[in-house]
Amino acid sequence: MTRVLVVEDEPALARALAITLRARRYEVDVAHTGAVGLDAVANRHPDVVVLDLGLPDLDGLEVLRALRGWTQVPVVVLSARQTSDDKVEALDAGADDYVSKPFGMDEFLARLRAAGRRGPSEPPAPVVETDAFTVDLARRRVLRDGEEVRLTPTEWHLLEILARHPGDLVGRRELLQELRGPYLDRETHYLRVYMAQLRRKLEPDPASPRHLLTEPGVGYRLVP
Repeated sequence: MTRVLVVEDEPALARALAITLRARRYEVDVAHTGAVGLDAVANRHPDVVVLDLGLPDLDGLEVLRALRGWTQVPVVVLSARQTSDDKVEALDAGADDYVSKPFGMDEFLARLRAAGRRGPSEPPAPVVETDAFTVDLARRRVLRDGEEVRLTPTEWHLLEILARHPGDLVGRRELLQELRGPYLDRETHYLRVYMAQLRRKLEPDPASPRHLLTEPGVGYRLVP
């Protein structure tokens, strides 16, 4: 039986979707915030995610990008945003389809079936552990000595990129394009600043890092 996770903060719509899907023999979980939705993907392993962009805690695009850091589960976006730019942004961020509100239920169900046929979701493997700290990509947090470490959004994004490819070298240009956009790929001093901040927060000896390593002139890597 196909499991669908509906991430939608509007109670009436979430309830209508759940009733309709269950009547068609889907298993349905509902999350009303982005944070709960990310948790549900990690713990419930849905086959398809239906994602509203206008969530109360996180922007839906932020949720989508977080998911794409560690899983390729099919995602059908639901949104009242109807401009072409909004649709392109969501698809570029990793959405499999985009349905504008208001929508017809028959069309939505057809798009959901199509997304579900693109293959089963990957088993989440969203945790990278070192002997000093743990990066939990699903829950978007870092633990050190059992305590959560507070990171800025940019620090987290940099760590997240490296944690997607543990042990691998990630080039400076690739990092800057993800962090700051395609027109700032030469501003490597930003990377040095953010990496120094991460080392101060996570490395036992920031002056002699063991896990957040620099390859001079090339890029950075996270070594578990």
